[in-house]
Amino acid sequence: MLFHGGVISKLSAWLLVVAGVFNVVIWPRFAKAIVDDDRAWAGEAWSSTPQAFFWVHAVLIGTAMTLGVIVLVVGVRALRSHRVSSPGA
Repeated sequence: MLFHGGVISKLSAWLLVVAGVFNVVIWPRFAKAIVDDDRAWAGEAWSSTPQAFFWVHAVLIGTAMTLGVIVLVVGVRALRSHRVSSPGA
């Protein structure tokens, strides 16, 4: 374990959850826009070779989605730890 004993406040946990959900919702819509963009393909979409424009954005979207899911998981786990540690919850 790299970090032990740190505490994320409830407000920070909610911020992480909102940021994670935002990334998980927004980036797939952006991916659709990239796939539909003429600059992504050498010719007809899905029937021709993807161009650098496509690959750069694919890496960007994949990275952003991965980080978004990680942030979401950290936020959810922090909220769950608050629920477990709160008396009377």
